Amino acid sequence: MSDLQYHVDGELVSAASATVSVRDRGFQYGDAVFETLRVYGGEVFRWEAHADRLAGSTEVLALEHGLSNAELKRRVDETLAANDFADASVKLSITRGVQQGKLTPDPEIDPTVVVQATPLPRGGVEGEPVWDEPATLQTVKTRRIPDEALPSRAKTHNYLNGILARLELRVSDADEAVMLDGDGHLAEGATSNLFFVDGDALCTPSLDGPVLPGITRAAVLDVAEAEEIPVREGAFTPDDLRNAEEAFVTNSTWEVRPVETVDGISVGGGPVTTLLRRVFDARIEREYYRSDVDGDADSADNDGPDT
Repeated sequence: MSDLQYHVDGELVSAASATVSVRDRGFQYGDAVFETLRVYGGEVFRWEAHADRLAGSTEVLALEHGLSNAELKRRVDETLAANDFADASVKLSITRGVQQGKLTPDPEIDPTVVVQATPLPRGGVEGEPVWDEPATLQTVKTRRIPDEALPSRAKTHNYLNGILARLELRVSDADEAVMLDGDGHLAEGATSNLFFVDGDALCTPSLDGPVLPGITRAAVLDVAEAEEIPVREGAFTPDDLRNAEEAFVTNSTWEVRPVETVDGISVGGGPVTTLLRRVFDARIEREYYRSDVDGDADSADNDGPDT
């Protein structure tokens, strides 16, 4: 992977020579936004949804970069083509650019735009998950930043909240942190959305709390609706998750990842997680690899994961 190509400010450059200024506000203050994109068969999963979320992040930061969604997508596609990646993870970052070293940003900006790509295994029915084992979760003391301080819908380069949460895992065998809001309710993982099954319902923390509106989260809820699985979005406690019949976490890279334990308590997967993973994979197979899938749920013929 020494010959990887990144896209930096409109130009393809080798990963070894890809740099940004030490005066860039993304470096100095985390004054930047980003999206992590999953690519299947050369196509970005739910690009429109990612573009909308990116626009929401820039709106929160008043970061008027002046680039159209079409131009951003062109740079992503050029990066994939330059690396000959059909299946990959892509990080698209936009910073406020280089300015004088003061906290208050200048109104006029020359944004820094960087596209990085990393190869991943094939997705869909014929693919393999990027994770080796089900997730092990640990509830941490680090609380999710309240929306009144930093809106959760803004996906910024300042990821210290999640980093502090992950640092707490060093004293445990867990590989994902469960973060709570200020009232002690479930919010999200450090890099994932939380789901669990209670009775006959699929439960997930509501976006009314400090929860990032995950793109894969929304795709899973689409599948649940198509499969007529009752869904409850609301405020839940750590005990609700610990006592769940089954649980899983989602993000663009993990897709649907079953949970094995929560705070050392066995939870495990189950029929709902298995069904959601199967239908999700079938949709990816049909929409992105153009392959017919035999024996999958009828809902796999419904609208695919693109919006």
